[in-house]
Order: sequence, then structure tokens, then C-alpha cells
Amino acid sequence: MEFSSKIIEQAVEAFAQLPGVGRKTALRYVLHVIKQDKHQTDNLNKLIQQLKTDLRFCKNCHNISEQEICEICTNPSRDQQILCVVQDYRDILAIENTGLYKGLYHVLGGLISPMEGITPSNLNIETLLSKLNDNTISEIILALNATMEGETTAFYLFRKIAPFNIKLSAIARGIAVGDELEYADEVTLGRSITNRIPFDSLLKK
Repeated sequence: MEFSSKIIEQAVEAFAQLPGVGRKTALRYVLHVIKQDKHQTDNLNKLIQQLKTDLRFCKNCHNISEQEICEICTNPSRDQQILCVVQDYRDILAIENTGLYKGLYHVLGGLISPMEGITPSNLNIETLLSKLNDNTISEIILALNATMEGETTAFYLFRKIAPFNIKLSAIARGIAVGDELEYADEVTLGRSITNRIPFDSLLKK
């Protein structure tokens, strides 16, 4: 792809680094930005800067937040005894959109994947286990993707959580094997959370 401007070429390369964005789509984004007025582009630039300067990870659950403790953790109406373990922020959005889960979350920040060099030490697992020491959690729901990495992570957590004698559930298999939570429709995901099953029953299949 030949460009008449080095600036356009560099902008296309930058947009093309975004997940799922090819060079043709990146070029459309660049041309759209060029057509916008200065106020719109200045606002976009400001928001991008704020993503790096004004956001942080919640000290309690590792959710993305503008405060030290996220709004979910500080909401007194949430069930403090139920903890839903998810891969990242996108899964929280998906589950919250169902309107059927009222507990708290714990964000792992990824899934165990030896092929990608992601080990348990790279995830927020120790902080999860530390929450179990004060005996305030009565149930943990593993809401992880139905992929090889998700299953590996779930089994690892099962072994780590077992000594605490806490109820451990997994979302029902309304989510097909190989699917990721963020792409599941709200009805299917909502039913999977509501009809969750004991995790050890999955190990017997």
C-alpha cells in the first residue's frame, strides 16, 4: 500500500496495531480522523491520554476504575459473600449486562497459557487466595472462557481453593466449548450464571 504522506503511513501503522484492525480498516480510521474538525480530534486525543493517566486497577478486585476502589466493590447492595472470577474487564461488562449477578468480582488479568508464557505467577491469583483467609466469602464462581486456557486455569484454581472448603461453582455450559464470554449473548450468559453448577461435577465427566 503506497502512501502520499509519511504521517498517514505512520498513523495507519499505529491503528493497525489495534486488535482485529487490518491496514485497510486502519486507513479508513485515519481518513475519518482527517475529516473531523479540530475540536473532535482534540477531544479524541484527550480521551486517549486519560486512558493512560486517569485509570487504575481496583485494589480489591483488579477491575479497571477511576478510583482506588471500583464502584462495584464499594456498592453496599452487592452480595459481599459471592465472588465471580473472570479473565478481564470485558467479562465483567458482559456479566453486568445480564443484570442477573449481584455479587463481587475478581479479575485474574489473563489465563494460564504455557504457549504464550503466561504462568500462574503472572495472574492475580495470590490476591484471590488472600481474600479467602478472612472467611467472608461463601461461594466462588469460575466464569472463565470455555477454551483450553480457561479450563487449565479453572482446574488450577480448583486445586488452590479446595483447602479452604468454600463452595466452588462454574458457569453452566450454555456457553459452548471454545467460546469466549464477551461474545456470548446476554440471555445465554445470564442463564449460565444463574444455573451455575458445582465445579467438581465437571471433573467427573
